[in-house]
Amino acid sequence: MTLRTIDCGDRGQIAVVSDGMELALAAASAVLGLMTNAVQARGVGTIALSGGSTPKTMGMLFHGEPFHSAMPWGSLQIFWGDERWVPLNDPESNAGEAKRGYLDEMPVPPANIHPWPTSGDPDNAAGIYADTIRANVPGQPLPIFDLILLGMGDDGHTASLFPGTSALSITDRITAPNPVEKLNTTRLTFTAPLINAARSVIFLAGGAGKAERLHEVLDGPLETDRLPSQLIRPTSGELRWIVDEAAAANLDRK
Repeated sequence: MTLRTIDCGDRGQIAVVSDGMELALAAASAVLGLMTNAVQARGVGTIALSGGSTPKTMGMLFHGEPFHSAMPWGSLQIFWGDERWVPLNDPESNAGEAKRGYLDEMPVPPANIHPWPTSGDPDNAAGIYADTIRANVPGQPLPIFDLILLGMGDDGHTASLFPGTSALSITDRITAPNPVEKLNTTRLTFTAPLINAARSVIFLAGGAGKAERLHEVLDGPLETDRLPSQLIRPTSGELRWIVDEAAAANLDRK
């Protein structure tokens, strides 16, 4: 149940819920509504999922009602907004965890589930994923997802757009490998132009550890290199945040 809503203008509409379970429930409800509407309007629902604990809890809710019966599973095209450079069977894999946690038990055609390729060369893998997106997500000049779900890290990153990294400035690709020095690894990620082309972008953020950074992202000056979540400004779609009370504690707009 939404406790209150906050209008942050071009930084989004914020729905504040009580706790982590309500956050997952609100996310599941939003996915159901947006995917149902997309399938009714265009015959397909295109969604990019995120990693993290809230999406995992949201996914578990899909086993139950009303979500399991009402979701148009057979008409979904499912992607991920970013991925770690690990095999699908690795517990760190965003797609692997979602498949094992709930997707493999849902009536989604296997061909409609699109994990990132994570072998060979990261630049080539990102290009392959871009081709897969363009083949399954309508839209020109950019593919237009019906929904992209995002999280926000304690450092202000989203997807795998980390502070100070090279992918933040990419404007001519929809996917990219992104070397993240502080993690000593390379991640694969949607770029900001692809995310901002979506019909709907929803951030999910929960816990007291997110409170100060959420305040900076939503209430502070624009510092997109330090706070990459501020890069997300859909060009013609909606931007929403679903956050719990602990994460919303420092927001200026009560």
